[in-house]
Amino acid sequence: MAEFLTDLKTLRDRARQEIDKGPVTEAYGADRERVVQVCNEALATEIVCTLRYKRHFYTATGIHAESVAAEFLEHAQEEQQHADMLAERIVQLGGEPDFSPDTLTTRAHAEYDASLDLVEMIKEDLVAERVAIMSYTEIVQWIGDGDPTTKRIFERILEQEEEHADDLRGLLERLPSDLKTQT
Repeated sequence: MAEFLTDLKTLRDRARQEIDKGPVTEAYGADRERVVQVCNEALATEIVCTLRYKRHFYTATGIHAESVAAEFLEHAQEEQQHADMLAERIVQLGGEPDFSPDTLTTRAHAEYDASLDLVEMIKEDLVAERVAIMSYTEIVQWIGDGDPTTKRIFERILEQEEEHADDLRGLLERLPSDLKTQT
């Protein structure tokens, strides 16, 4: 049976090399620059989603708005947590998180929405969640085993995006049918 670990002296010597790279060692198996770029695109997506949910939270009106708005606020807070996780990982990989408002919507996978109709808000948020689910599923598959930490981050975010989509679908199902046909 082959040895599992490199001898400790060799590991320590390797750890001292390129110490300025922090957690990125020669064992890192992905294209670091491309991973940072993909993380920045996801960061833009999460920021746009946060802003969309916040707008919907503040502008939701009508008899059913209170419970729906509460869901929007919860999702906005979770999207912000996703953005924070991605920004932190970008820095760990030696990159710079791109928070530039000038290019935010062009880099984001999801779109911003300014709907004022409650049903349209829910539908647009559900579409955005589905876009994120498809994008992040592809990213997880693309990363593979090359960067297990970034892969786990995307898997955690993906899990929560799926929960958001399920929540939104449930909101649509619970709304009275006459409200759904007005849009």
